Amino acid sequence: MSDRWLFEHKSAPVLSHRKFIRRQVRHTLIATALVAVSLLMGMAGYMSLAHMTAVDAFLNASMLLGGMGPVGELPNAAAKIFAGVFALYAGVIFIVAAGVLVAPAAHRVLHRLHAESGKK
Repeated sequence: MSDRWLFEHKSAPVLSHRKFIRRQVRHTLIATALVAVSLLMGMAGYMSLAHMTAVDAFLNASMLLGGMGPVGELPNAAAKIFAGVFALYAGVIFIVAAGVLVAPAAHRVLHRLHAESGKK
């Protein structure tokens, strides 16, 4: 793995503002891609198992990924099981995406605190 994906060691200087912004943008793109792929998977499941239109599948999948819950009745057991599994998956993805977004800022704060406490 390349060093550009890793956070700097506590003994290294704090990243410049420009490099920090670049890191935050990269993490935002990763989180966005994760949510987009999850949304497409949810839409595919709703369209194939619940026989929903693309718009209804988008609504249901996005509501679950946003933590709100499904919208409307599901016509069969397979669709209901998919919705339950996708809801569990969506909850985990929400937490992972939030962690990916917050990690650079949290690391920067902790790194600055360590750098300042090391000065005499």
